[in-house]
Parts: sequence; structure tokens; C-alpha cells
Amino acid sequence: MMATLTRIGAIVVKEFRHLLRDPRMLLAVVITPVIQLLLFAYAISFDVENVPTLVVDLDQTQTSRTYLEQYEASPFFEVVAHGSTLADVDTAFDQNTARVAIVIQAGFARSLAAGEQAQVSVMVDGSEPNAAKVSQAYSVAINQLYTQQLTRQWADAQGLDLSSVGMLEPRVRTWYNPERRSSDFLIPGLMVVIIAIVTVQQTAVTLVRERDLGTEEQLEVSPLRKVELMVGKLLPWTLIAFAEVAMITGLGRTVFGIPMRGDFWALAVGAALFVFASLGMGLLISAVAPSLDTANILAMLIAFLPSFLLSGLAFALDQIPVVLQWISYGFPARYMVTISRGVFLKGAGFPEVWPELAALAVYAVVMIVISSVLYGRRARR
Repeated sequence: MMATLTRIGAIVVKEFRHLLRDPRMLLAVVITPVIQLLLFAYAISFDVENVPTLVVDLDQTQTSRTYLEQYEASPFFEVVAHGSTLADVDTAFDQNTARVAIVIQAGFARSLAAGEQAQVSVMVDGSEPNAAKVSQAYSVAINQLYTQQLTRQWADAQGLDLSSVGMLEPRVRTWYNPERRSSDFLIPGLMVVIIAIVTVQQTAVTLVRERDLGTEEQLEVSPLRKVELMVGKLLPWTLIAFAEVAMITGLGRTVFGIPMRGDFWALAVGAALFVFASLGMGLLISAVAPSLDTANILAMLIAFLPSFLLSGLAFALDQIPVVLQWISYGFPARYMVTISRGVFLKGAGFPEVWPELAALAVYAVVMIVISSVLYGRRARR
């Protein structure tokens, strides 16, 4: 046992010497996750507000101006210009100066006064689907509220009492993220993606670098077992990854105000298992990649794209094709995103996330074993 620990310790010391020999790489490994978190957190947002809005009032009456005040008072719409013809709508959309156009037809006030149905056109720029859908929903809501006001005014004019009429009053409550901030939703998942990118990419080149430096044969003739070599290669990056997890978690809590409602130790265990799983995936790439360039490309393809697209970070997994849902089970980020969001936002603990913890533990063991087998086969060639 002591001999095994001694051999593993020698590999760990060797890896740290490689890192300390190139301080720039060590600095990049430590600083890059922070930069990525800040860039992703501020650049990616599903919050839609202050949508540039063009108003074309062809009626020019007090009634039409009162109607438009509904949009001007809304925090969602920002009236940036007033047009005089329908051609102004095309110009604003083509020049990207507005994403919504409200066009009040001539005769708007006259139609309402006569008890007829007035026409209002709401045109939405669909080149940005998310903003278009939300803009349409808000516009419909504003028009419904305005219609209710008109109904009450008509009833008062007729001397009718609507207080005795049964009405439906929905009361909507948002759980876990009452302010519906994108940062609360994104950052727990971004932490997972960033850690996956760093750990997989750095370990993906570790065995390939030995071949490029010509030290692979020395390792093969040494008394090191393949599993000892793998563990020795993993430990330095494991320690660095743990430091990055703590650093990114601290930034999320202090800079972005992400709540921590669940069991911290469930998150810590999940992060540890996820780090081992990601490092095992990196070693697997390193064992089969013929060159550093190939290892880097494979690491980015396997670490970034699946972690971003198939983890539930940006898109709900039940909304993607069934085939991709099944493929997502083959990547550890899927399980860790569930753990991270559960602990941060939903107050989850071990009873709620144990299936994901078990999946990560199995994944980590399988990756390390497969990496050892493949490296052993390659060494015997």
C-alpha cells in the first residue's frame, strides 16, 4: 500500500512541477473559469425588457393617446420613436431601431365611441424569437387590460353594477426564482459547463504530452501500474478543479447573489464526483488521441457542446428530440446541472439528488477503468 502511495505521489509531484514550470498556463487555468463565468453570465440572458417600440398613431385623438399610455407605462416596452406612416415600420425593422410596432388605425376613437370593435395592429420583429414571443404575450395582456377598462366605463355609463358578476382572478406564484432572473437560472448550470471545459481539456492532453516529450517509454518501463498512473495524473487537476469550484461558487453567491437554499454537502459531494467524471473523460481522450491538436479538438467537442446543449443548461431536456434525450445520459454534465440547480434554487439535499450522485460515481469509475485499459493496449503496441 505504501509503495502504491509513493508511486502515485511521485506522479503528482511530477505534474505539479510541469505546472509550476509554466506559470502562464497555471494562471490561465485559474483565471479562465472566472472570466468565462463573468462573460457567460452577463452575455447570456433570457430576460426581456425595455424592448424598442415604434408607435404609429394614425388616429391622433385623445382616446388613441390614452391607449398608447399603456405601452409607455409598461417596463417591458420602451417607446423609442413615433412614426407617421406604415413605411416607418419597415424602416425601423430593417435598421433594427425597433422590435415592436404599434399601429393605431384611423377611426380608432370613433369605433370605440360607437360601441364597435376598434382595430390596433401589433407588429413584432420575429428575427429574435424569444423577444418576439414575449412581446406578443405582453401586448395581448395590455390589450386585455385596456378592454376591461373600457367594459367598466361602459357599465358605469349604463348604470350597471358589475361587482355582483362572477369573475375569475388568477393568482400566479413563481417558486424557486420569484424574480425570474436569468442569472439565478443560468449560473448554477454555467458553473458545471465551465468546470467541464477546464478539467476535460487539461487532462485530455496530459498523456499525449508525455508522448510528445518522449517520456512515455520511461513511464512504461517504470514499476507504475496503469491505474496508479491514471490516479497520479488526476490528483493535481482534481485539487485545481476543487479550488475552481469553490471560487466560482463564491463568485456566484457574492457577485450575482445566487441563493444557496439546499444542503451544501450534497453540492460538494456532487461537485467532487463530477470533477472525477470529467477528469476521467479527459483521460479517455488523452489515451486515444494521437496528437495534442487532436486531443484539444476532441476535448472541446465532447466537453463544451454536449455540456452546453445536452445538460439542461439553456434548453429544457424534455423539449429536445427523444434521441438527444437518451444521448444526454452519456454526459456527466446532465446530472451535475440537476444537482446544482436543485441545491441552489430548490433546497435539495441528499434524499433528492442521490440518483444523480450515484450516476456520477458510476460514470467516474467507468471512465477511469476504460482509460486505463485503452492506455494499456496502446502501450503494448
